[in-house]
Amino acid sequence: MDDDFLGEWQTWRRAREERLTAPHGFLSITGLHWLDATPERYDGVPGAWSFGPDGVIVELGPEESLTIGDREVRGRHLLGQVDEEGIRARAGARLIEVARRGDAVLLRPRDPAHPLRAQHRPTPSYPPTPEWVVTATFRPFDGEPPAADTVGEVEFAVAGQPVRLLAYDDDGGLWLVFADATSGRTTYAAGRQLYAPPPAPDGTVVLDFNRTTNLPCAYTDFTTCPVPLPENRLTIAIEAGEQDPERSAAPAQH
Repeated sequence: MDDDFLGEWQTWRRAREERLTAPHGFLSITGLHWLDATPERYDGVPGAWSFGPDGVIVELGPEESLTIGDREVRGRHLLGQVDEEGIRARAGARLIEVARRGDAVLLRPRDPAHPLRAQHRPTPSYPPTPEWVVTATFRPFDGEPPAADTVGEVEFAVAGQPVRLLAYDDDGGLWLVFADATSGRTTYAAGRQLYAPPPAPDGTVVLDFNRTTNLPCAYTDFTTCPVPLPENRLTIAIEAGEQDPERSAAPAQH
């Protein structure tokens, strides 16, 4: 195996684990709450939160405050409408995420001391191999896509067998969400994901399946994850990339 290939993969793995264990990454999420018109308090979160026609409102008690950006907030505060990226408010070391998902708005507290983060073990993976770096052809859809938000499909071959996956856009690159014959066996049952670079002008794109990662819901119930489309449920085994986190055996390194 090429030393550069292995070294680059190891560097990528280290960066991936650093993102997983970041102080306010999704391993630090302590709850998933959906806001409505009734002000509600949640464990570990200052204030009572609600969502109505004017957007998100937080009503903070006399001794409570939040920091949003570089501004301290007290009392009743209208945060307004939020998008999918949402806003981040801070309360000490904790972070409160408020963001839209479809027509609903979620609130997710993040605490760096959450046991899920503290007890995280490095995610197991298949040994990297250049055999799972494949050159695919990307074909953009012309007109109505077969599935909402998809921008095209990638076609490649595995052991001489043609494979197609529908792709989402990722800021010019491609985002593939799929399940395969390893799902529920060695990999997370609901599926995995792969980010790929922008296709070349002739449509070629390199898919490095060694960098296939788990969806956030493989680690915590407090996330919202996409479901692989029926077209992206493969009968072949993609024996590359991350495996089911529950197979972890080594203690986490922070």
